[in-house]
Amino acid sequence: MKHLFIINPAAGSRDRTGDYSEKIHTICTERDLDYRIEVSTGPGECTRIAREAAETGEEYRIYACGGDGTLNEVMSGAAGYPNAAVTVFSGGSGNDFVKLFDDPRAFFDLERLLDAEEVSFDLIRCNDDLALNICCVGLDARIGNDVARYKRLPLLHGFRAYAASTLVNIFRGISEHYIIEINGERIDGRQTFVCVCNGRFYGGGFNPVPEADPADGMLDVLVVRHISRLQIPGIIGKYKNGRYKELSHVARYFRTDRIRVICDGETPINLDGEIRTATTVDLSVANEKLRFFYPRGLSWKYTEHQESAVV
Repeated sequence: MKHLFIINPAAGSRDRTGDYSEKIHTICTERDLDYRIEVSTGPGECTRIAREAAETGEEYRIYACGGDGTLNEVMSGAAGYPNAAVTVFSGGSGNDFVKLFDDPRAFFDLERLLDAEEVSFDLIRCNDDLALNICCVGLDARIGNDVARYKRLPLLHGFRAYAASTLVNIFRGISEHYIIEINGERIDGRQTFVCVCNGRFYGGGFNPVPEADPADGMLDVLVVRHISRLQIPGIIGKYKNGRYKELSHVARYFRTDRIRVICDGETPINLDGEIRTATTVDLSVANEKLRFFYPRGLSWKYTEHQESAVV
């Protein structure tokens, strides 16, 4: 088995290439592993490197060295290849996807990552792209589009960067007109946003649907209708902590394998922190699956205890 470490120097608040490389060389040499390190030089490079490795047909474990955006790129290159498994060697500013697991700190520990178990995870097909975690259309996507600029400011990492972007975008305007087609229903009206969950966490700690399961073949969807600025303080905390059942007056919950959102104009789409734009957004459970490996002994299954913890 070959081990490929793809480092994204743009992940997080600083370039950690040196830190990553030192740990990788030390530990992999001690274990006498067949490994190599590649460093991304720009957007799309992580995807290219991962795909070229997967296309060889050799058995690969590929480590996305960064955060959620790096994992998204690496996943996009390796998805659907039965010989390639992917994980994240955490080092970005968000690291939201691995909060699915009961000890996300383990993804910072290379020794534990090398002693791994595997699971087959679903992916979200969004038009021509793939996502592993969560896709949003509307206000949440506009917020996500601006988060990167706030992450570079002092003291504005993780949730603080998301909160700053939220405040700015709320004052720019909240809702837009969409036509949403889901489970045979057509919803026509102004909506604040649509959140499509395969995983559970995003935005530095938002957990809108705690029971979302990335291996159940379904997507968990929240459609939040138009709300006023005055309503936001009473809603955002419940939304963040997965209490959507208390928001039935403004949010509808669906389980589905596909959804279409038709927009009046080009609209941002947030795919695991990566931004796309489109006028029609087709989201579905992808045909491709992802082999995902994680530190041995961790659990990612939803439990009632997890729900009570976030509430």
